[in-house]
Amino acid sequence: PLASWLPLLAPTLAVTGLALLLLLVQRDLGTASIFIVLYTLVLYIASGRKRVLLISLAGLGLAGLAGYFLFDVVRLRVDAWLNPWLDPSGRSYQIVQSLMAVANGGIGGRGPGMGSPGLVPISISDFIFSAISEESGLVGTIGLFALLGLFLARGMSVALRASDSFRRLLAAGLTAYLGAQSLLIIGGNLRLLPLTGVTLPFVSYGGSSLLTSYLSLLLLLLISSQPEEEPAPLPRHSLSPYLVVTGLLGLGLVAASLVNGWWAVWRGPDLLARTDNARRAISDRYVQRGGLLDRNSTPINLTQGESGSYIRLYQYPDLAPIAGYTNPIYGQAGLEASLDPYLRGLQGNPALRIWWDHLLYGQPPPGLDVRLTIDLDLQRKADALLGEHAGALVLLNAQSGEILVMASHPTYDPNKLDEEGDSLAHDPRAPLLDRAAQGLYPAGTAPTPFLFAAGLSENAPHNDLIQLYDALGFYTTPELRLPVAAASTASGELRVSPLQMALAAAALNNQGILPAPRLALAV
Repeated sequence: PLASWLPLLAPTLAVTGLALLLLLVQRDLGTASIFIVLYTLVLYIASGRKRVLLISLAGLGLAGLAGYFLFDVVRLRVDAWLNPWLDPSGRSYQIVQSLMAVANGGIGGRGPGMGSPGLVPISISDFIFSAISEESGLVGTIGLFALLGLFLARGMSVALRASDSFRRLLAAGLTAYLGAQSLLIIGGNLRLLPLTGVTLPFVSYGGSSLLTSYLSLLLLLLISSQPEEEPAPLPRHSLSPYLVVTGLLGLGLVAASLVNGWWAVWRGPDLLARTDNARRAISDRYVQRGGLLDRNSTPINLTQGESGSYIRLYQYPDLAPIAGYTNPIYGQAGLEASLDPYLRGLQGNPALRIWWDHLLYGQPPPGLDVRLTIDLDLQRKADALLGEHAGALVLLNAQSGEILVMASHPTYDPNKLDEEGDSLAHDPRAPLLDRAAQGLYPAGTAPTPFLFAAGLSENAPHNDLIQLYDALGFYTTPELRLPVAAASTASGELRVSPLQMALAAAALNNQGILPAPRLALAV
């Protein structure tokens, strides 16, 4: 009956409530969460009543809801947990960087001392699990989960063999405390749970938490070192709470291992390809990036320097809207972005070579040069003709679709991106825009030669014009290794890009066949 339990619960409720109040005033919500979970588990083990778990779960939900509206820190962490991709460089920075570290570890890890776990804030304490995951991979973290599971099983075994009820509850409580705290911090690192800001027992860098963990271990050792004493009697119905708590904590470890695999293997490539992944910039300083060459192997963009101080040089800046840039602050654009896997050495090299370099150095092998279809001699003439005029010019081989010239003006110098990046982004002339592929302009009288070739007049039936324009690719987005503007629709005003117009013109010299545009010749 409830009345018989009140005298026993009153002192513990008072002490726990006072401790929680102090923690809430200090906004130490991580430790407060541990107190609530620990009190719930010990009370359930002592009483054997499942309603304790249900009531506590409901209480935790209400407390979390109230905290979301009352405390800014709770709201921030819950929002970052629900959708960290909304603000990856702000309030969600820690969790996004943690997931990138897990992804970088992959299955086998980068190796001891390798990788860049220091990019994760507080990686020696709150995010130590992500550091372990990056260095040892999924294999290492599953080993850690196995050790935690073994510890939980041995801790509950010590509790069941204790010589009296006090030692039994103490051992069970200490085991539950260490297991729950481990799950809270690991779950926060993996986005399985909201961040709580607690440490991983026995693993995180020193402090009061590490001391408490070892004191707990000492007490468990003392309780287990009583072989001459008989275990205290344990009614059959009292065994169930110990098994349930062990099972719940074990299921938590299994869930954490599955989520760990999800981020490390399934979502890993997408996370590592993000432009806000600073590991890419670090790799660019230590691993030589492949160059962009014109069709005659003349360098357009190349990397110079020594390992640890490589820099990217842009030999022909006028081609910047098309060739693009790779920059640790502003990310990537143009062909530097679309051809990045080859330039970075992640594609084109043998899979065994990539695996071996990752294993030994934690970095990909040197990147590969990519030869483009661009002819720099013709490109220079086109840029000189455009001069200071805003516009674009595309010259291609009508039969093969190889783009020989792709000019867009005004342009910019990517060598000065660090100094001029912000001003370029706000420049009303939009020099960052690739007008050749992304610009859409009213067709005007430009389609007239196509009408004559098809035997149509400007007053031809609307459906005949629609069919002709569709055959010319005006309603189709060109497939190219560059961002291209979405094609016009048949119901709206006809607007085409210079690239679309060049492809349509090529059909006149290619027996009516529209060529597929090409910018890359060979690796």
